[in-house]
Amino acid sequence: MPIFRNARFEISIAKSGDLPPPEGAEIAFAGRSNAGKSSAINTLADHTRLAFVSKTPGRTQLINFFRLDCGAVLVDLPGYGYAKVPENIRRQWQGLLEHYLRKRENLIGLVLIMDSRHPLTALDRQMIDWFVPGGRPIHALLTKCDKLSRNEAAATLASVRREVATIGPQISVQLFSSLKKIGMEEVEHKVAGWLGLPSDDLPAIPTPAQLRAAGK
Repeated sequence: MPIFRNARFEISIAKSGDLPPPEGAEIAFAGRSNAGKSSAINTLADHTRLAFVSKTPGRTQLINFFRLDCGAVLVDLPGYGYAKVPENIRRQWQGLLEHYLRKRENLIGLVLIMDSRHPLTALDRQMIDWFVPGGRPIHALLTKCDKLSRNEAAATLASVRREVATIGPQISVQLFSSLKKIGMEEVEHKVAGWLGLPSDDLPAIPTPAQLRAAGK
């Protein structure tokens, strides 16, 4: 059974003081506004509206917690970097995100969502800088890869992998598309490894040859 399917909403919080007790390992999803974070969560969970997809990027201002069948928690962090959000709201988000990423004791890994056409922005790097010192893993999804040609996608993936390799060994990178459902198996296997779960019940990761044959 895929890890994220059947995720159930538990709570939303707006302040670090309202964080729920740390019960179960937490996997956080973070990303720049309009990078496709909510769509990625909905695709992985096989749920059209588990995470709110707003027509106005930056609208979601809360940390949302979803309990998974395995007992772990998917944590949907507020999107960051949208220019039209008022400055006081941006400062509030920054403080909330930094506190959670640096201090949350049961947070075991970060799935960082980046638009494959604009990866590793200054704000993406800030998120990495907050998280890397704890030694916990980061898995980056280069979303909307269906909008790139195969050669462009491969070149982007190789370039981002080279860059993050200079930051630390705990950062991994893959291509992902919510529209075409590209890369879902790879995310499942990565998170299963973080949680120490057997991956026997997960779909096999397609080989490059299989992806080419499928036209992906």
